[in-house]
Formats: sequence, C-alpha cells, structure tokens
Amino acid sequence: MPCSPALLAVPSPLSALFPPSTLLTSATFTPAPDAVGGQLWLSALLAALPLLVFFVLLGVFSVATHWCSLISLGLALVIAVTGFGMPAELAGLSALQGAAFGLFPICYIVIMAVWLYNLTESSGRSKDVQAVFAALGRGDMRVQTILIGFIFCGLIEGLAGFGAPVAISCAMLLAIGLPPVKAALATMVGNGINVALGAMGIPLTTVARMGGVADPMDVAAVAGRIIPVVAVGVPLLLVFIVDGKRGVKDTWPVALTAGIGMVAGHVIASNFISHELIAVIASLLSFALTAVLLTRWHPAHTPAEFASAPAREKISASRVFLGLLPYLLVVVVLAVTKLWRVTVPGPTGPRRIEFLAQTDISFGWPGLHGHLVDQAGNALSTTTFTFNWLSSPGTMLFLTGVVVTAVYARCSSGGRYPYSFRTGLATLGATVANLAVTVGTIATIMALAYVMNFSGQTQAIGAFMALAGTAFAALSAFLGWIGTAVTGSATSSAALFGNLQATAAAGAGIDPHLLLAANQLGGGLGKIVSPQNLAIAATAVRAPGSEPELLRRGAAYSLGLLALLTIVVVLAASGVLGFITA
Repeated sequence: MPCSPALLAVPSPLSALFPPSTLLTSATFTPAPDAVGGQLWLSALLAALPLLVFFVLLGVFSVATHWCSLISLGLALVIAVTGFGMPAELAGLSALQGAAFGLFPICYIVIMAVWLYNLTESSGRSKDVQAVFAALGRGDMRVQTILIGFIFCGLIEGLAGFGAPVAISCAMLLAIGLPPVKAALATMVGNGINVALGAMGIPLTTVARMGGVADPMDVAAVAGRIIPVVAVGVPLLLVFIVDGKRGVKDTWPVALTAGIGMVAGHVIASNFISHELIAVIASLLSFALTAVLLTRWHPAHTPAEFASAPAREKISASRVFLGLLPYLLVVVVLAVTKLWRVTVPGPTGPRRIEFLAQTDISFGWPGLHGHLVDQAGNALSTTTFTFNWLSSPGTMLFLTGVVVTAVYARCSSGGRYPYSFRTGLATLGATVANLAVTVGTIATIMALAYVMNFSGQTQAIGAFMALAGTAFAALSAFLGWIGTAVTGSATSSAALFGNLQATAAAGAGIDPHLLLAANQLGGGLGKIVSPQNLAIAATAVRAPGSEPELLRRGAAYSLGLLALLTIVVVLAASGVLGFITA
C-alpha cells in the first residue's frame, strides 16, 4: 500500500523519547529472498542460522530461553545488515517494533489473564472449584481426570496459558489420589489441543500478524474445522492413560460427551464468536454437556484403586458461583465487547466494526514506516503499529479482574474466604513480578521475528521450502510442533514460523490460512513433549526426575496426534477436504 503522509503524521509514544531527526533516515530497503549472492539456497542457509542457534542452545545445551533469544537476536541483526543489506538503523528499529508488539498487546494480555486466575488462588476460591469437579465425578478418578485434566485444564489454558494450566491441573489430580506419573501424563495430553487456541487467542493473534493476515478469525476458522478430527477422541486417551482398556470401556459415554462438547465449542467460537474465547467457550460447553450427562449416568463400577474419598462437605450454590465467577464473567465481558458493533462509512461502502476498535490508535513506526518498501516502491503496511488500549482483551481482563476483586472483597461466604480489594491489587503486583522473565523473553523473541521478517530472512527460508510444492503441507504442522517442543510456547512458534508458513504457502499455491492453522495446532501437540512442560508437570505432581518417563510415554501420544493432524492438513491442501479452507 502507498505510504500515507497522514499516518506518518500521527504522534507516537516514541516521539517524545526519540526526536524524528534521530529516527528518520532517507534510506529505503526492499527485502529480497535471494539477497545473499543472488542465490536462494545460500540466502536461506544464512537466514536459518539464528533459528538454528536458538534451538541448539535451548535444546542441546539447555541455555535459558531469554539468553537464547538475545543471542539469536544479535545474530539476526548482524545477518540482516551484512548478509541481506538492510541499513543498520532500520534493522534496529525493526527489533524495537517487534519488542513493542511483544509487550503490547501480547504481554499485557498474558499478565491480566494470569492475574485473573491468581485471584481465585489468593482468595481460596480455587478449593471450591476443585470440589465442584470432585462432586460431579462421584468419586471416580477416571471421570475426574476428564473433568480436570481435559475440561478444567482447557478452561485455564483459554484464560491464562503459559504453563499455568498444566501446573494447576496436575496438582488437582494428584490431590484426588491419582498416581503422579498418570496425573502428569493425562494432563499434558489433555492440554495439547487447546494450547494453540488458548491464552486469550494470543497464539492465533501472533501467527496471523506474522503471516500477514488482517483478521485472526480467518486463521481460527480453519483451525476450528481441522480440530474436531484430531481432538474428539482425546478424553478417551486420558482414560486409557489412567486405566487402560477397562477405563475406556467403563467411561466411554462421558469421554465422548466431553470430546464432542469441546470440539463443538471450538467450531462455534472459531467461526462465529471470537478467536480470543475459543478454548474458554469450548471448555464451558464441554463442562455443561458432561455435567448434564453425569446427573443421569455414571460408571456402573468403579475399581477400588480409582475410587476417591468423598467430599468432606457440600458446598452451596453461591460458593460454586463465586468460584466460577472469573471464568463466567470474562466470557460475558469479552463476548459483549466483541459483538458490540457499529456501522461506519468506508471507501467501498458502510462496514461493521467493533465499537471499541474505534478508539484504536494506529501510526507508522517512527523511522521505519515508509522506508521498508516492496518492489513497486510502496510502503509495507506491516510497519504500522496499532495501540488498542481500550479494545484489547487485556483491558477487558483487567476490568473483569477489578469486578471479581470487588465481589470477593464483599462476599466472604460467611467469613470462610475473607478478602480485600488491596489484596487483589497486591496479587496483580505479584503477578507482574513473577512474569518479569517471561515478559522479557516474549519481547525479545518478537524482536527476533520482526528483524528476520523485515530483512527478508524469513522470506528466504520460506521461498526455499516452497520449492517442495504442495508436499510442504506435510511439513507445516511438524514445523509448529518443533517450534513449541523446543521453546515451550505456541506464541514463540507462531512468531518464529508464521511468516515462513505464509511465504511457503504463497510459493506452493496453498491457502496460507491452512498452513498458519497447522503451525499452531502442531505447536499445541508439541507442547506435550516440551522440556519446560515436562519440568512443570513433574514438579506439580511432586515427582522430580520423572521427566524422562513422561517424555518417553508422552512422545507416543504427541507424535500419534501429529501424524493424524498432518494427514488432515495434506488432504485439505489437496482439495479432498476442501470444506476446511472454504
């Protein structure tokens, strides 16, 4: 798109710190995939070095993720300038824009989502949530595994993500009496399908941004049509992990009900509601259907080794409501703000947009916008930064947290859960402090991704891999799997491979939405065997040293589901399952 003078004129938060004279350069730069010696293969080889260094340092030498990202960022900057001919100031500004996007909106959403969950922990209400699942499971650990390791874990993944769902669900399953390794393995497998669709849609938002897709819902819709084939049987796998064939035979009605409810929620939310709420809505629908079934049916026989102790007390309806309040309220708030639309005039006629989106502030990144151009000399639109201070899910989460804090401060359930507004705000401060390293890591990885994308490094890798033609569809999900398996984050996988997937899709004549969705769904399955995830699970079930066994047993489920996903993606790319990309 042509460079817009009006866009450049919009004041930005950076202008006060860096005067235009120190940021603007007269140089322009056009990314080229064959910039190194005019050879695509050589350019791709050099461009792959930052990613190779990142994965080797992390996976082989166990270097901390934030150091891996910093070292790889430095290498990417050197390659951008010396190998791809990008002016040094533009390379540095690319890193700054990437880091800014990592901080806002990504880390902003992460912090507020984790805070909202932490409110239930600091207030003690999480105990009542656990009691609800115990009562529904009627003392059968196998049923409770589905309720906690699949449904509740999916709910927390949809809201918070970033390790919290596995840690919490593992601890809950251990508390009801499930053997440690089985509790950890069931949780990791049950969590995998929601990783790509969780964390308030951050992975989908990131992969869409990196892949040049304006609306993340376009990617989410494709993912929502793929996942039913892969995910509907996951609860059966969880029961098999816990009690083998006997468990599947005894509990298959509840397992299938939970699976059908989950995938139905995925389809509905991803195609018609909001990409931020996919995992949350799917988990709540799965919970509702499963709860209805369990009021009328339960396993005819519960083996003694899987019979949990009965609840010590019956909790009231008000305590149930207050325990679930954060999850119910966030769905209502986000759904209302997403569905609240107004009609505004547009160049091609009236169009409907989200009401709060009108408050978004967009501006060309100072010193960068207008200086990164395509072959025709038009400014790249990706150098535009949007500060969605009010419409961001992070703001909605913050407001929800304030309401929840106020309610908890006024309603102590007869003095059982005393709480104060000050404690809630202190919990927010503690959440920020605990996530400091995570925030820095995300910002650095996004800086790395932006440097590689803007300099042409990612395009070089993607163009080279696109030479495989439609066969690249078979590699797409595996790339996402590798990205998350190594980094432990579907968001990081999206940042590292989103643009590559889109570039390869264009070169191979494949719908880019399909490959972007495959990258994320594959990434979710890679989370099962991620070293970070293994460590979190082993710690949560108090079984240090069990990581090798968890890896060995988890890899079979992870790779099996990945193979199924790959088959679906290949069939969709070849047109056999054309409805997926329709």
